[in-house]
Amino acid sequence: MKVKEMRDLSTEDITAKVIEARKEIIELRFQLAARKLESPANIRKAKKRLARLLTIQTEKHLGVKR
Repeated sequence: MKVKEMRDLSTEDITAKVIEARKEIIELRFQLAARKLESPANIRKAKKRLARLLTIQTEKHLGVKR
């Protein structure tokens, strides 16, 4: 999902995506510990996606226009 698409989401949708991203990171960490993770880069991508979502969520909360 691109940043522009993320910014077009409603506040409730962003909150749901944040929860989903956090669950994904936890699942990827378990896979890493169990040596079943195909690519460790997936953890980094998931963390970046979470950071983008949290940034957009904060922008919406503060009323920042972009």
